[in-house]
Amino acid sequence: MTKPRSRRGGGRPTIADVARKAGVGAITVSRALREPGRVSEDLRRQIQAAIDELGYVPDPNARALASARAEVFGVLVPSLTNNVFAEVVRGIYDSLSDSPFRIQIGNTHYSGLEEERLLQVFGSQRPAALIVAGIDQTLGARRLLENAGCPVVQVMETGPDPIDMMVGFSHFDGGKTAAEHLLQAGYRKIGFIGARMDPRSQRRLAGYRAAMEAAGLFDARLITTTPVPSSVSLGRELFRDALAKMPTLDGVFCNNDDIALGVLFECHRASLDVPKQIGIVGFNDLDMMQVSFPSITSVRTHRYEIGTRAVAMALAAIAGNRPDRRIVDLGFELMRRESTQR
Repeated sequence: MTKPRSRRGGGRPTIADVARKAGVGAITVSRALREPGRVSEDLRRQIQAAIDELGYVPDPNARALASARAEVFGVLVPSLTNNVFAEVVRGIYDSLSDSPFRIQIGNTHYSGLEEERLLQVFGSQRPAALIVAGIDQTLGARRLLENAGCPVVQVMETGPDPIDMMVGFSHFDGGKTAAEHLLQAGYRKIGFIGARMDPRSQRRLAGYRAAMEAAGLFDARLITTTPVPSSVSLGRELFRDALAKMPTLDGVFCNNDDIALGVLFECHRASLDVPKQIGIVGFNDLDMMQVSFPSITSVRTHRYEIGTRAVAMALAAIAGNRPDRRIVDLGFELMRRESTQR
């Protein structure tokens, strides 16, 4: 029987020795031992070869201590006042209300650097799972999530490269569908009005542009955006700017419902008939879209269900039953209302 080879300085080989021998980080070795499915086959072989050569034997007591996790779900969202994310958080809370897990929320304020800082804090507390909004993490944030050692669910969007698991919908497709609906309703000079313009809004804009280009009607003057945070009053101002650039504007796709409501109010002030002279489409379908006059067409997103599904996926992974589908697309619905019924 081969004796474990002693390392320099004496004593049993450690995980750090294995990492040096394999040419990888200690965290990678730890992940390969705890969750081999998350490490490539070639890397597993490389690490196993180092383990065999050094005769490394994991300490079960140390492993048990290292694997201890707080009964906490860390949740990172870009805003706590935006109703869109409030619905996601409500779904998370409702899904965990009868569980032993507590929820710790971090507000990134749409800042990648703040997201990195919060992930460092959350990671040091060894949460049971992490739920984070969006798919546009910085390289630093992505590394922190990859090395978190717990299930990670990205929410509110889908994409081709999940860190772990993902549940949401395509903002590009949502924007494209909104613009196509206005085109089908007979509108031609269709503008895009957007505020803040985070990556999700940028993808809605890209979808709008794709639809307009396919119809041969795209004109850069139809786009009016600002990095300023969204509000109803800002929607009024942006619509005035859009009309100044394109007086023949006859339709508007807004990147959210606050902006859409502001456009509607400005149309009332300027005596522009909605939907005869101007068609309006919002995004997210908050309650005010149904009760405005006229009611406003909007793209409904399943925010509460995104929160509940994210929790279900994380709980399954914690129990050792990782979902077969790592990416869950819940889609969206176009809610056709009076604002586009010419």
